[in-house]
Amino acid sequence: MFARATTIEAQLSAIDAGIAYVRDEVLPVVTEIPGCIGLSLLVDRQSGRCIATTAWESERAMRESEGEVGVIRDRASYEVFRGRARIEEWEIAVMHRDHRSRPGAWVRVAWGRVDPARMDATVANYSHRAIPAIQQLEGFCSASLLVDRAAGRGVSTETFDSSLAMERTRQVSDAMRDDNTMETGVEVLDIGEFELALAHLRVPELI
Repeated sequence: MFARATTIEAQLSAIDAGIAYVRDEVLPVVTEIPGCIGLSLLVDRQSGRCIATTAWESERAMRESEGEVGVIRDRASYEVFRGRARIEEWEIAVMHRDHRSRPGAWVRVAWGRVDPARMDATVANYSHRAIPAIQQLEGFCSASLLVDRAAGRGVSTETFDSSLAMERTRQVSDAMRDDNTMETGVEVLDIGEFELALAHLRVPELI
């Protein structure tokens, strides 16, 4: 399984229009492309950072979709969200879902890097150590780990039923992340918290 993430630095006043456009125009088209297994949209209404992610059955399907998706992406990014876009492609290494997200869900995202030679160990640590701990947190919904093995980069997500649940788990989550990064040698580059504006990913359990 693979994913393409488009990070848009949107104009704050354009975020609601952007959500509506992705929901009403982008989602129906993209999910009809062969190999697509869904789309999600995260938004930060304070900074304007929005992340639209499409998931794909294979790397080949993701690559072959680029032409069609690129046209849609450009219109969404520049004309609707009125912002700059950055594209990243990932392997979906881990996906664990306790239950489907509900309206009002929020997502904590952490970006990091590690020696590529330690990537397999890092993925194993996330699957067998981090996931069992994360899923005990209040309001836990799902967690995932996306990786770029060659570059030694990764991004983890933790989805919670509400912003309150995410806030209450912040300190514990930070402490667990610190423990895991010390063990694996991961350098945390950035952490963000986002409203889950659209949740239509159909990625199966990968753990």
